[in-house]
Amino acid sequence: MSLFALIAALLLEQVRPLSSRKYLFTWMDSYVNFFQHHLDAGAHKHGKIAWLAAMFLPLLLGVLSYWLLMSIQPVLAWLGCVLVLYLTMGFRRSSHYFTDIHRALRKHDLGAAQELLSQWCGKSCHEMNEEEVARVTIEQALLASHRNVFGVVTWFVIFMSLGLGPVGAILYRLGLFLNARWGRLSGEESGDFGKFARHACRAMEWLPLRLTAITFAIVGDFEETVYCWRTQSQNWPDTEEGIVLASGAGALGVRLGMTIVQDSSPVYRPEIGIAEAADVDFMQSTIGLVWRALVFWMILLLLLSLSRLVG
Repeated sequence: MSLFALIAALLLEQVRPLSSRKYLFTWMDSYVNFFQHHLDAGAHKHGKIAWLAAMFLPLLLGVLSYWLLMSIQPVLAWLGCVLVLYLTMGFRRSSHYFTDIHRALRKHDLGAAQELLSQWCGKSCHEMNEEEVARVTIEQALLASHRNVFGVVTWFVIFMSLGLGPVGAILYRLGLFLNARWGRLSGEESGDFGKFARHACRAMEWLPLRLTAITFAIVGDFEETVYCWRTQSQNWPDTEEGIVLASGAGALGVRLGMTIVQDSSPVYRPEIGIAEAADVDFMQSTIGLVWRALVFWMILLLLLSLSRLVG
């Protein structure tokens, strides 16, 4: 069921991208703000209680709905899994930015590429040259592929294997959302309220990050991927992001990171990866890397499903 639900959700989003996802995020904002408003007293324990309370209702409803649909008709449960993946993966939500930037750079329209990248990053990128735009776009694509596909799939498959339905995808997506809203609050803004959201997100990311890195190594340059992952990932300001970027850079054989200018200010970042500077051709290679990784996961899930049937 997991494999075919994933395939159906991916095909559905390719054919009909969810244009109303922004309204879903608006609803999620209101939902998490309710718990923050009523439980944020600036202490770590209040953040823990708020996080658990925010998670409890969606996960409970997800499990009960899956069990109910399974008892009525397994096909309905499968359709429910497809719907959850369709709402949580968002593969096309970021890929259209990458595609449009890639097309603009192919046409040597740097201004259009800078504008699109600014919209994607949420920061001004109008002072970057073509190499910097290509480099940052590749970084954004690698991170988006992990967060919007591989991370979601990891937890979806784990919970499906436990008979709990598609709630793993809800857990992962909501965990990232809570970290984005609460985990990044400074101590002056909210004390230690967001600390538990950061720790919980880091715990949820531990396995998916390493599975993504291992997959990049298998479908890319294995030796360079492992070398960059082991020696460079910890140098990145966010070590979790560093694992994805270092492994992706090694798999592609491209240099990422390095100083860039955003919002008219220099952003100092370590150099990761080896070999050549980023360009439009490496952007095309990035597309191939992500699709090869996705196909590898589908094949792996197929083999696991067949072994379960045989067993």
